[in-house]
Amino acid sequence: MINYLKGFSECFSGFSLIFLPGIRRFVIMPLIINIGLFGTAIYLLSQKMDAWIQSLLPGWLSWLEWLIWPLFAIMILLFVFYSFTLVANLISAPFNSVLAARVEAHLSGQAVEEDNGEKLWQLVLRSVAAEINKMLYFLMWMIPLIILTLIPGLNLIAPFAWFLFTAWAFSLEYMDYPLSNHGLLFKEVRLYNRRHRMRALGLGSGIFIMTSVPVLNFFAMPVAVAGATRLTTQTKNIS
Repeated sequence: MINYLKGFSECFSGFSLIFLPGIRRFVIMPLIINIGLFGTAIYLLSQKMDAWIQSLLPGWLSWLEWLIWPLFAIMILLFVFYSFTLVANLISAPFNSVLAARVEAHLSGQAVEEDNGEKLWQLVLRSVAAEINKMLYFLMWMIPLIILTLIPGLNLIAPFAWFLFTAWAFSLEYMDYPLSNHGLLFKEVRLYNRRHRMRALGLGSGIFIMTSVPVLNFFAMPVAVAGATRLTTQTKNIS
């Protein structure tokens, strides 16, 4: 539980980092992307939430709608916000890698080597390729969760399963930025998170809360990148 709370608190520590001189200019592009995509997600939820819940709720459980409705609402919230987060991270991946590098440089007190044009393109290609790899991995786990969601009776546990999956996926997503800057591949990031499982789940839970709160969710991406970077810098051996 101590490790879980450590990861949870470090997530929100990113707020104290993203507005610092030398860092805040690297927050602008991820922030703009997040505002645009999360604004779209909020609009869809406000327009379609009731219809989606009615289509997923088994008819024979309609008499329990007052109890089950919040669970299905949470499940849809998780699915929509997580889906839009994947898209946002795919677009913002190169910017997030640079942001992670700048935050780590600030925390370690070391200067960051300026990138030339060739290195920038290498960063873009590496970041986008890594995001596609992550999306395929997450999709592999999302398919059985979607099937579980559609099975009457069993779908009662779907909101809890979605929460655990989302917290774990968020931790993998954002820990990947600082760790990949050190040359770790995504499979090595997964091993790293397994070694620090509760801390990773705490970080992912904090990110989930940020993405679920209006206005706060606009800042979720850069704050999560900064918080994850701070968490990795506290580990002596990240390999």
